[in-house]
Amino acid sequence: MKKRVLATVLALAMVMMLMAGCSKKEEPAPAEDTEAEEQQEEEEQSEEPAEGEEDEENYETGDASLDDPLNQDEIGETELLVVSFGTSYNDSRRLTIGAIENAMKNAFPEMSVRRAFTSQIIIDHVKSRDGEVIDNLTEALDRAVANNVKNLVVQPTHLMAGLEYNDILDEIAKYSDSFEKVVIGKNILDTDEDFKAVEKIITDATADLVDDDTAIVFMGHGTEAESNAVYAKMQDMLTADGFDHYFIGTVEATPSLEDVIAAVKEAGYTKVVLRPLMIVAGDHANNDMAGDEEGSWKDGFTKAGFEVTTVVEGLGQLEGIQNLLVEHAKAAVAQLG
Repeated sequence: MKKRVLATVLALAMVMMLMAGCSKKEEPAPAEDTEAEEQQEEEEQSEEPAEGEEDEENYETGDASLDDPLNQDEIGETELLVVSFGTSYNDSRRLTIGAIENAMKNAFPEMSVRRAFTSQIIIDHVKSRDGEVIDNLTEALDRAVANNVKNLVVQPTHLMAGLEYNDILDEIAKYSDSFEKVVIGKNILDTDEDFKAVEKIITDATADLVDDDTAIVFMGHGTEAESNAVYAKMQDMLTADGFDHYFIGTVEATPSLEDVIAAVKEAGYTKVVLRPLMIVAGDHANNDMAGDEEGSWKDGFTKAGFEVTTVVEGLGQLEGIQNLLVEHAKAAVAQLG
């Protein structure tokens, strides 16, 4: 009897172990769970705004038909490709990037000036909303190859040699054998002379706004790359040259909004004028800087007790910036021989 009971118990135990083993096989392995979660996260992130993306459906951004996307064929042997991050704010695109491109046309009448944007999200948004087609960098380079361009001059409009600028260099390197000569112009803040030039440009543009009570605050984008140091360098130069009323901060790095508010308050100013230290006046300028919503720079300074004035104007609208980029393009063209 005992032997039968023992055999029955052992049989039941084996059945339970087999059932447990089957149930474990039906459960997804942790590694598979992690992979699925990562894939879902990547898909969700791809639907979220990327760095610099502009979501302004509820805003009037101007007439896109007034902007020339410069994606024409019949380029000729020598092309000057102006590469910008881009903006979907139509008026700002025309008044900043468009103005820089026009300055290039005037300076290089013998060349075909064309446009490329590096933000595919902005390109797609402008096409969907306004029907305007703007080449991305690869499309612009392919267009140049298809048009038998021999000499290619690329002039980025980026403020610094950051991640975006390096991506441009990497993409162009893939086409090194597609042209007889390829030269690339420098970004805006490249040499000490460039810093001095930009200092003069921005202080001249705001000289009539300065008084004993007013600080001029420029809002840059900011980056995790080492190139974020350009903001501190510009601040140090302004201070050393006696422009004590001028302060520089960033949206996504340092100095932060809180840093700048503290510095302006410590300096004893009661009024501030906010301006973007960016080529275009897009989403960051209109919303993060000049917006009325909580968390904007305007909101932050107002709550800190300052009288706030906002000037929503990209650096690209300033003739001095246009001329500086033209000079960088001239230096690049000189390398063609």
